Amino acid sequence: MSTKYGLVGYNSSRKHISISIPSSTEVMSPHIKSVEELRVLGINLSNLSAPTQFFICVAGVFLFYLIYGYLQELIFSVEGFKPFGWYLTLVQFGFYSMFGLVELQFTQDKRRRIPGKTYMMIAFLTVGTMGLSNTSLGYLNYPTQVIFKCCKLIPVMIGGVFIQGKRYNLTDVSAALCMSLGLIWFTLADSKVAPNFNVTGVVLISLALCADAVIGNVQEKAMKLHNGSNSEMVLYSYSIGFIYILGGLLCVGGLGPAVAFCSEHPVKTYGYAFFFSLTGYFGISFVLALIKLFGALVAVTVTTGRKAMTIILSFMFFTKPFTFQYIWGSLLVVFGIFLNVYSKNKEKMKLPTIKDVRSWLLTKKKVRFLSQNV
Repeated sequence: MSTKYGLVGYNSSRKHISISIPSSTEVMSPHIKSVEELRVLGINLSNLSAPTQFFICVAGVFLFYLIYGYLQELIFSVEGFKPFGWYLTLVQFGFYSMFGLVELQFTQDKRRRIPGKTYMMIAFLTVGTMGLSNTSLGYLNYPTQVIFKCCKLIPVMIGGVFIQGKRYNLTDVSAALCMSLGLIWFTLADSKVAPNFNVTGVVLISLALCADAVIGNVQEKAMKLHNGSNSEMVLYSYSIGFIYILGGLLCVGGLGPAVAFCSEHPVKTYGYAFFFSLTGYFGISFVLALIKLFGALVAVTVTTGRKAMTIILSFMFFTKPFTFQYIWGSLLVVFGIFLNVYSKNKEKMKLPTIKDVRSWLLTKKKVRFLSQNV
């Protein structure tokens, strides 16, 4: 039956209007399917129990992103590769575009829903986020880069104050202050013990954070407004970004030396970059599933734990100087993240008050006194 709204007949006295409904054999757009079914990498999670869903999502996040982080640092440990961070981003964008194209072939509705101008802006921000982040590894230790990436709240709050005139409560300000002090502490420690420390790396990763703080809001608004899919977003934003980076490298003459270097070490560059891109693409699928099934609070907790594990593995697998100031700076950042999460979920995370703690201590003391008398 055809889905048309129109006039069946018309005369001077009355109008006859026919409204037809799609038959069961007609396929609906995948964007308006029931949300009950959730598939990640072909795994149908909707029929599994909640603990099983949680275990699969957490395992996927840790597995793919830990490999992602390891491969990223491994690529930059190749002697002579550090100046080619933008070329790595170009290769990564190329692989992401291919993965998005393949995934789009498995969807029944292949139409582009989000306007091209929006994708051009999203692609520009994506290039800034990933390109500057990759390039910063030529100047910073990998753990320092990860610590900075944990602190996206800071540019978000600054932008909210100056652009939208927002006001934040004491908990949010305390969270940003803890993150800032943790970053300063960690960076100062890195500048003392890291032989290759460079302020340029701090500037690059800070700019990447600013772009990352903007891109999430733009992507979310575009997908909700135009009902776009994840595969569409990946395909168009990364393919347009690929053109941006390619044009930039051609203009500055950075493409030739990078291609020549990678041609001499194809396995350690293109081989690692393929699995680096593949694990990153798979990892984000499990993060999105975690958010959809258990909410942003759980997802933030899991991804923060993953980043902490990434830093630990970085010190285990790659030789680098270490100081306990790294630990104190990291703890301040983690506490800032906790305050940020608590600020947004006060009803779900009811912390004990001073009165509750005092009552608990008095009760414990009383029980101990009674047990001694017995």
